[in-house]
Order: sequence, then C-alpha cells, then structure tokens
Amino acid sequence: LLLLLWVRHRGLEAVLVHHRWVFVCLFLLPLSILFDIYYQLRAWAVWRLHSAPRQHAQRVRHIQAQVREWKKEGSKRYMCTGRPGWLTVSLRVGKYKKIHKNIMINLMDVLEVDSERQVVRVEPLVSMGQLTAHLNPMGWTIPVVPELDDLTVGGLIMGTGIESSSHIYGLFQHTCVAYELVLADGSLVRCSPTENSDLFYAVPWSCGTLGFLVAAEIKMIPAKKYVKIHYEPVRGLQKICEKFTEESKKKENSFVEGLLYSLDEGVIMTGVLTDEPEQSKINRIGNYYKPWFFKHVEKYLKADRTGVEYIPSRHYYHRHTRSIFWELQDIIPFGNNPVFRYLFGWMVPPKISLLKLTQGEAIRKLYEQHHVVQDMLVPIKSLEKSIQTFHVDLNVYPLWLCPFILPNNPGMVHPKGNEAELYVDIGAYGEPKRKQFEARASMRQMEKFVRSVHGFQMLYADCYMTREEFWDMFDGSLYHKLREQMNCKDAFPEVYDKICKAARH
Repeated sequence: LLLLLWVRHRGLEAVLVHHRWVFVCLFLLPLSILFDIYYQLRAWAVWRLHSAPRQHAQRVRHIQAQVREWKKEGSKRYMCTGRPGWLTVSLRVGKYKKIHKNIMINLMDVLEVDSERQVVRVEPLVSMGQLTAHLNPMGWTIPVVPELDDLTVGGLIMGTGIESSSHIYGLFQHTCVAYELVLADGSLVRCSPTENSDLFYAVPWSCGTLGFLVAAEIKMIPAKKYVKIHYEPVRGLQKICEKFTEESKKKENSFVEGLLYSLDEGVIMTGVLTDEPEQSKINRIGNYYKPWFFKHVEKYLKADRTGVEYIPSRHYYHRHTRSIFWELQDIIPFGNNPVFRYLFGWMVPPKISLLKLTQGEAIRKLYEQHHVVQDMLVPIKSLEKSIQTFHVDLNVYPLWLCPFILPNNPGMVHPKGNEAELYVDIGAYGEPKRKQFEARASMRQMEKFVRSVHGFQMLYADCYMTREEFWDMFDGSLYHKLREQMNCKDAFPEVYDKICKAARH
C-alpha cells in the first residue's frame, strides 16, 4: 500500500525512469522466472517426445503457405517475420513490423545431433542457453557460443555473433555448414559451401532480407568440463594492446578476452579447456550468489595480481549473462551486493525482451540519448588507435575486447586483402562519460573512424550512416546480385532500410 501511494505521489513515469529497479525487482524478475520455466519445460517435453523432427516439415510447409498467400494477395507489402520486436535482444525498435506482412515462424527446437558428422541441426529460434543445455550433457558443444542465454541461432546468423573462442573459429556464421531457407517464391532451398554457395555466403548479416531461415547446421566439438582461466592485469594502453594481440595469435589458447576498466588499465584473460581441474581452484562463477563476472575480474586489477581458476564450461560460456555484461548495474544499482545476490540473485537477470516491452517511450528516448550499446569490429592492428577513439568519442568503461579471425569469404563482411585477418570486437555498453555527448553526432564520428580502418559495425545496434556510407562499410556486390536474381526487391526491404536510423525515421 505504501509503495502504491509512493508511486501515485511521484507519478508512474517518474518512477519508471528514475527508480526503475522498483518495477524490475517487483514485477520483471518474477515474470522472467516464469518465462524461463515455461521454455525449459517446453524444450524438455519436445526432447522427451522426439516431436521436433516430425513437426518441423509441417511447420515449414505452413511458412511456405503464408508466403504463397502473400503472392496471391498481390505482393503489395514487404514480408518480415511475425516475431514481436520486443522479443529480440537488440535494443533497436523495429517499426517496420507494423507495416509489413508478418509471416509467423514458430521454429524453436533442436532437430538432430549427428555425432558422426559432428553437426547439430537446429531451428532458428533455438537460444544459446537452450543449445548448450541440450548438447553439454551429451559431451558436445559448439565452437562459438555467443554470450547471453537468449541470443538465437537465427539472430546470430542473419546478424552476427562472437565469443572468446573466435580467434580460432571466426564469427558464429563461420561455424555453420548449411542453411535452409524459404525464399520469396515460397520454395524451400538448402545452401552450403558446395550447394547454392552464393546464397550460403550472402545470408550472414542480411537480416532476413533474402529469405526466411528455417534450419541451420552448426559444427560441434567435444565438450570438456572446465575452462582453466588465467587472469593478468596489464597497465598502459600500448602494453595492453601488445599483450592482447600476442595472446590472440596463440592457437593453444582456447579463449582470449580483455576487459578495459579505463584507458590504460585492463585484465587480459586466456582460457584452456580441460577435464582435470585443481579442486581448490574451482570457481562456479555462474551460481546465483556469486559476484558478477566483470566485478570478479576487477579484483585482480585492484590487487594487481595474476590468478588461475577452473570454471565449469557452461558457467564460462554464459559468464556475462547474469549481469547482462555490466548493463544490469544501471538498472539495479545494488544488484552485485552480497545480500541481494544471496536473497534474490536466483531471479537475475530480468529478460531483455521484458525490459524492452515495459520500457515506455520516456525510457527509450532516455536510453537513446544517454546510453550506448555498440560493437565495432576493427583490424587488430588498429586496436590502440580504436580504443583511443572510443575514449575520446564515448568514454564508456568497461570496454569488452574479443578477438576473431575473419576469413576472406564472399559476402558482406571480409578483410580488405586476399587473406584471413585477425580482427577484434570492441564492445561499449553503458552511459558515456564524455562531456556534451550527443548520440547522433558522436556515433557518426565513430562510424566514420570504423570505415576508415576497414572495420564493421554490428547491425543489432543503432546505425546512423547514410546509404552510401553503409555500402562503403559493407561489400554489397553479392548481396545485391542475389536480391536481383531471386526477386527479393518486392518481397523484402534492403538490409539498410531495415536497420539504419536514417532510413527508419
């Protein structure tokens, strides 16, 4: 009653904007638990009944029927998936769903685990949390497990995905061996490096503008129980970049990751998969009462000491999930307090989709103008200059550093030269501390820099480029050729029109 009186006195919007933790703790955390329970029970039931493979073909036929119905209606509107925009992990608001023809795609199951070929076949709405929970007990995992449980296979293929193993395996798309799509004419097609290869290489980063993804085959590798992780604090920007580059080039490192806590202070982490831990050094960092991972790492920096731990593999893969990297500290400021963790940590994190659904226009505008969520992919040789640019234009810390090998494959994203090149993802998430930060001007400056070093911007985030600038950053030659050949121009918007702010407003 006192809470309701207080909300009435302050006004609901003021509470949601300035005291959002009240709403999140009382409503969104319990609701997130119910969401998780429902999807876990559903996945368990599907697995026990082996119904996913049998129903998959029927569901695909239903998608094909919807596309053919769209054609009968005269193809008057573009098509898009019918999944509500608030269910996606991207913070961008996709207004196109209200005006395009929504094709309902209910494909969220693991279809087949082929141990002989070492391939898992999945539907596009399978999440990373669901996939690792399914594969790990069978002794398998996938080479690149992007952070956050709720990221889906479809989003990671049509957009992109990365993890600290990417210096060996590349981006998420580079671990896929085949895609199945329903095209603009309603036909079902399979593509791989040897079968419809142009389409196979054009699908990643296309954001669903070449067809509807209905299944994907992903490489598997044997899983081990633990990751032996080594923490090394490094001071001085030049030393940080040298050490990070050196470790990223070592193939004996299963994982490489860096967290920068200021311009010249960071911790470089390297990990190796193992089945034989030192019992005294096991840290089950994923347990709900444990400190948030980025805060745990910071202790090594503050103490100025190296350290070694053994983290259970699944805990490692989802180490930033509980704190949504470090975004949750802005929503629940006391979320890492030991009392909160022990009493309520089992409910954390709130679903990003529910945060989006309930944020309201006031919070959305506040986030847009005073908050940044961006991943920029730049050649590792430009790392030092890139970090300095991030510092000047944004001044957001921590910064996430994740190396990856970028092969010279056809498609929208590839190195400038003819050979594979080592790149790094610089992730900036939080409130910029730069004085007089202005979202549009600052991000356009960042985008200009990234283009100048032949880097790429992840397309889940707000993009302020013009169409000409966008296609200067990305190679559209294969993409546009296929859109012409497959009659996509009347069926799907161009990727720029789907994701860029300049085109959507």
